[in-house]
Amino acid sequence: MPASGLIVPVVLWGKEAPTHCISCVYLSKDQRTLITGAYDGQICLWQVEPDTLKMTPRCLLVGHSAPILCLSKASISAENNFIVSSSESGEMATWDLVDGKCCELAKLPYVHTNIQPYHMSGTEDDRLFCNGYYAEILIIDPFSLEVLFSLASRVNPDWISALHVLRPAKRKDDVVLGLTTTGMIKMWPLPAGVGKGSDPLYETESKQIRCLNALGMSCCAYNQRTVLIVCAKFWQIYDAGDFSVLCSVSPPRGERWLGGEFLAADRVLLWSDEGRGYMYRLPSNKLRGKFADSCIAESKDFHNKAIDGDNPFLYCTLAMPVEKPLSCPPAMRFFQAVSQQGKPTCKYQKLLIRGDSEGAIKFWDVPDVSNNQLAQIKQEDFNKPPALPPTHHITISEVWSDMKPAPAGIVDQLETPSAPSIHLTASIYLPQQGRLVCGREDGSIIIVPASQTVMLQLLHGKHQQYDDWPPHQVLLGHAGRVNCLLYPNHVHPRYEVSHLVSGGVDFAVCLWDLYSGSLLHRFCVHAGEITQLMVPPNNCSPRVLKCICSVASDHSVAILGLSERKCVVLASRHLFPVVTVKWRPLDDFMVVGCSDGTVYIWQMETGHLDRVLHGICGEEVLHACDENVAATSSASAGGDMGLANPAVHFFRGLRSRNLSAIRHATQRGLHQLQQLHHHSNHHDGVVVKSDAPPLVIQGYRTNPKDSESHILFFDIEALIVQLLSEEYSAMSPGTLEAQGLINSAEYEKVAALTQSASPDAHKKIVDFFGRVKDKAGDMERILKEKDKHGILAKVKEGAETMHTRLQAKAESVGLKNVGSDGRERKGSDGESRGRGSRAGLMETVNITMEVAQLLLSLIHAWGLDPDLDKVCEGKLGLLRPMVPVSFGIMSKGGFMCLQLPTWQSQLPAVNPASTSSGIEANLPPEMVRMEMATRLFTARTHWELSTVMTTTHLLSIIAIANTLMSMNCATFIPEQERRRKMHRPGLRQLSIASEDVGVEEDAFTAQQAQIKQGWSLLSTLHCILLPDKLSAQGSKIYKRPLVELLARRWQDQCLEVRSASQTLLLAELTRMGSKGRKALVDSWAPFLPFKPDKPGPTNQPQTGAQHPQPEGNGEGEQNQQHHQEDAEEDDDEHLDELAPQRPSTSTEAKRKEATAVVLLGVIGAEFGQDIETSATKRKASEGGEQPKKRGSVVEGFGIGAAGSNLARCTSLALMNLLLSPPSSRLPTHSSMRRAAMDLLGRGFTVWEPYLDVSKVLLGLLEQCCESDHLVPSMAYGLPLTPTADACRTARHSLSLIATARPAAFITTMAREVARYNTLQQNAQTININLSQTVLHRAKPEILRNIELLIDKMQSEMADLLVEVMDIVLHCVDPGHLKVKTLNEVFPAVCRFHQVSHCTQTRRIAVGAKSGQLAIYELRSNRCQLIAAHGAPIAASSFSPDGKFLASYSCTENKICFWQTSTGMFGLGNSQTRCVKTYPTQPIADLSRHSPMKLGRLIWITNKTVSLMLCDGSEARYNV
Repeated sequence: MPASGLIVPVVLWGKEAPTHCISCVYLSKDQRTLITGAYDGQICLWQVEPDTLKMTPRCLLVGHSAPILCLSKASISAENNFIVSSSESGEMATWDLVDGKCCELAKLPYVHTNIQPYHMSGTEDDRLFCNGYYAEILIIDPFSLEVLFSLASRVNPDWISALHVLRPAKRKDDVVLGLTTTGMIKMWPLPAGVGKGSDPLYETESKQIRCLNALGMSCCAYNQRTVLIVCAKFWQIYDAGDFSVLCSVSPPRGERWLGGEFLAADRVLLWSDEGRGYMYRLPSNKLRGKFADSCIAESKDFHNKAIDGDNPFLYCTLAMPVEKPLSCPPAMRFFQAVSQQGKPTCKYQKLLIRGDSEGAIKFWDVPDVSNNQLAQIKQEDFNKPPALPPTHHITISEVWSDMKPAPAGIVDQLETPSAPSIHLTASIYLPQQGRLVCGREDGSIIIVPASQTVMLQLLHGKHQQYDDWPPHQVLLGHAGRVNCLLYPNHVHPRYEVSHLVSGGVDFAVCLWDLYSGSLLHRFCVHAGEITQLMVPPNNCSPRVLKCICSVASDHSVAILGLSERKCVVLASRHLFPVVTVKWRPLDDFMVVGCSDGTVYIWQMETGHLDRVLHGICGEEVLHACDENVAATSSASAGGDMGLANPAVHFFRGLRSRNLSAIRHATQRGLHQLQQLHHHSNHHDGVVVKSDAPPLVIQGYRTNPKDSESHILFFDIEALIVQLLSEEYSAMSPGTLEAQGLINSAEYEKVAALTQSASPDAHKKIVDFFGRVKDKAGDMERILKEKDKHGILAKVKEGAETMHTRLQAKAESVGLKNVGSDGRERKGSDGESRGRGSRAGLMETVNITMEVAQLLLSLIHAWGLDPDLDKVCEGKLGLLRPMVPVSFGIMSKGGFMCLQLPTWQSQLPAVNPASTSSGIEANLPPEMVRMEMATRLFTARTHWELSTVMTTTHLLSIIAIANTLMSMNCATFIPEQERRRKMHRPGLRQLSIASEDVGVEEDAFTAQQAQIKQGWSLLSTLHCILLPDKLSAQGSKIYKRPLVELLARRWQDQCLEVRSASQTLLLAELTRMGSKGRKALVDSWAPFLPFKPDKPGPTNQPQTGAQHPQPEGNGEGEQNQQHHQEDAEEDDDEHLDELAPQRPSTSTEAKRKEATAVVLLGVIGAEFGQDIETSATKRKASEGGEQPKKRGSVVEGFGIGAAGSNLARCTSLALMNLLLSPPSSRLPTHSSMRRAAMDLLGRGFTVWEPYLDVSKVLLGLLEQCCESDHLVPSMAYGLPLTPTADACRTARHSLSLIATARPAAFITTMAREVARYNTLQQNAQTININLSQTVLHRAKPEILRNIELLIDKMQSEMADLLVEVMDIVLHCVDPGHLKVKTLNEVFPAVCRFHQVSHCTQTRRIAVGAKSGQLAIYELRSNRCQLIAAHGAPIAASSFSPDGKFLASYSCTENKICFWQTSTGMFGLGNSQTRCVKTYPTQPIADLSRHSPMKLGRLIWITNKTVSLMLCDGSEARYNV
């Protein structure tokens, strides 16, 4: 199963229905959903129409690995559609029936055989009472699946075989009745307040009755004195008072009872293992209690010997008229509708439901028989009571066969009417070649290009007209069913790329050459069919490394050498079937576990059976193999190599006289030394190398005798990564820089200033840049010079056209080569190269683009915007679907929900008159109907299925469309794709030689613009317009994307997915309007990690006892972080406004907390002000202060007492996330920390009043200096390493903060620099290493932000020039200013006329807004402030010889000259005094001019300065 991430599963079911052998059934309260669990672990959801009981299978829930034993509802509320399933292996899952996703998953050490949901007094929702193969009754929370408490036994503890929970009429508390397998009945009263974490409760009463292995027990709801207990051989009615038997009935001959239920006070319904129902009337003289007034309460003859007529009377049976024998007992359940206010809610009040091994469902409507009718039945003298046939029945295979045309299989094109379909029995997907290999029932193996064969089944297009497309290869060599396939190279690259291995029912293992299609070798060493093929681990001995391992049904295991073509080891003395094969490669052992628990240990090199272990020893050895694997894998991942010491293995080898182990140990010692040496030299880049394939196809079947269905998993992130890698790999660093994908040049430039200025280093940097810049240019120049006459371009074009012609010719003759990929090939020489190197069986570019084309064609909302559809088909190359697509949903733990194709027949028929204009009249009616259903599906139904599906699909389509838009003119039209390849930036200059290129160039550019616009429109439709378009189509039940799923992906690892989820979330929040946002904020605010630092009730949300709020700051921070994996993996949560009341586990609470922080952070940052204003308006309208309600903490995000509480809590939470020290829960670079950085930057103006700004800035700078300076820009799409990603986000956030609040940024940084300088002066005394402080390490980042601010916000910077200069001088290495002027070193700051640098005296003067002059002595690293003017200084300048400094203030209209006198030989304090002052001409209309450009001082000689004013006048002054 692919890793967690954004995965879109699509299912091709094939012509035959999956087997569904039903083990339990459940009908939802509203009679709209029937749930059936199967023996193979699947759960099927059926859509039921309550009025007609018509059933349609809707989807399959896949994930349990063992038979489903129990299904139960999870909540009392009717609209809450959740169920809990429990399997034989102890797995429990909570499913959301509407979305089909698995919300919670737990694996308990208990196996339940029965679950009764019950609403205990004093709780807000149902609890599950479970019994099974253990000696207690467990009470489980249905949403978190944790055991809340248990009921244990003091007397004769034993497994509980049946239980019933009830609330007796006169008592307040509930009572649990339990019956053990040995027939001990027990009673537990449940005291009020019992809840999570309570001690086990013990029974208060118990009594032995004669009732072994009961199957069910039920108390009569109408008369609580009677209890029905069902065993296989009899059912009995007991009196609840003293548990005495009132009557007992045996089953009909050859049947056993399965269960029973009360229909009324004196009627019971029983059902047997033959699938029949029996209705009995109980003898009234036996019944006691209020209801049974026919007998006196304590009459003496009550316990007397029974007389005739006292036995229950069978008055009706429910059975099939003709029944074929069942292979296993059916699952049956009685359903009684709940009536509200005495009115029936459903048409059918009482139903008996039966599901059997054929996947068949039968419903009986249980009749109410009045006493008069009973009397009539009694009078009729007959040997058999009347039998009722089922009201409704259906099987999955019937529904399947009704579908015309039948659901598509993956290689349907190979069937013809003469050759019916052959079952697919095994399949494997080869991602590198994009091919699917299918083994079949008849022993043939078929190889097809995967994405193309799927296109053929699902999409319209030209390919539908070819008769032999896509090309396929057939391998013939097995004489019977192919059981398993293995492509060893996919598991480890040490194997040949061309080798494919298959195992069949004919006892043979075949080795094939994929490329030539020839059978290389046939291993016939087993004496049974091959059941499994696997690859040994990669640290075995060299001989075994080239082998594969096969397991057969004759209990043998073989190691087969692929290169030697012979069997290396045949381990065949196992007495029982082989269950597991494990490895101890370093000891040269293969460990084989059998089904009876014995473990055989074989030496791989010699084939010698080392020993046989039984029982606990065997288990320990198997367990040790797992530990060994874990240890070696962690060793290869980390730097620490392997299991401690090769010497250990050396001695172990000596002890067991195993030569191979001795040899291996010594080799391993050498290998280790080399490895360690490599580790130290290796430096990792910033880009994460992802090797996940964009498409994985897995065969899927529920039963070995079924034909395989196929699930396609599209991995969105992997697809985007591949598309972008192909795009970027064709660019030189210069091109990347030019397109703004990396900004290393400016970074290196800034970084160089902060390094010490040895001329050598400077030269190197300049040199490096020259090289990077020139490389691309050189290449182009050399090519151009060589190709004076455009020969290269022409040759290339000629080759292209020739190739195309040849291809066309070959195709017209009908020559199809297996090696080609069957498309008009996109200008590749794949064929000629492919045969030679064997690698180019198919072009990789094609595969990635084809997968993208397939995915977008399947999930695009066709039919909502006809104009866009035309663009998609014509310009972008998408294809329309032919059939409604069966999608799937991935949820927790790899559990999935797969849509079945049968619900498509449920799609309402569209009026053919209105739409048939586009469809030819001569098509068969079922095709027309299918086309209608498809159109309806893509335009509407697709978006009405599930919120999770909508979210995933919208994210996928927006992310991929944006990726393709960012690529250079990418489309799926082969012809255009070929031209695009020709138009790579490097080749563009080459083709300028031909004449008409100019025209072509323009046409190309225009086309490129159209294509980009097409992708942009596609993205906009799905991001913004979809809901309105759907409601225009008349859709009432659009399932909106889930806000919190989007919030979880706010900082997804993949940049395109990240930006898609951000835009989608913002669009969704905007669409909600302020009321919707307010409601959302109210529902999530209670999950914020509130910090109780202000007195008053506002900080304590009443979230119920489940969430004890963290006290004190430290603990709050701990609670605040959550597992990053949780955020990443669990893309499954339900947004209900009731969210806060939901009980939940600690991880769930942490996940909610994380989601709440991000969600409120986003709302605060983007919509902060409007929530505040609505709140104040409401306050004003209500007049005066209202008493605080629960939601009052959520007043808004504005400033001021009323609105600030929420902003305060959110900003504290974000700041904590940024600053909390790394822990296992919150690693240094997690997506949660990145989200906090991002949101702090986005909403800085909202959070600023509550933040410690300097801490936040230092925290962000800390993240920036973690990584080197070559982190790509925000536009670079490939996933980065967590460090680089955090660095990039922090940089972006700092820029946002700096531009939003420049003054705060500069003053805070200046304050920190001052603090740093103080530390520097006392560094030795306080013994601190300054080079490790953030302020020292983040110098380049600070400089970059200063440069950005001067660029963007000159006037704000002019007001803070002295602080800016403090920071600049802190960051720039002083050595640079020795040899160069400030203007050369950091030109940005010299734009201000108030700044002047004198190289002679090495001083810098800065005129401040306050009228002060700051003079920096670079030699002594001091700064002197002089009160020069009474108004802002507009300009200052040193004379060329550095003796005088002139300063000018235009507000005062005065120019001053200053002279600095130093003591003798520069000793003593220097003093600066004013030597002359002149009044200047006032500037007219001063306010009009920019404060930056008011005046300039330029020295003409050493004594004369010229003042140039902004109005053009010039005046000269002498000292």
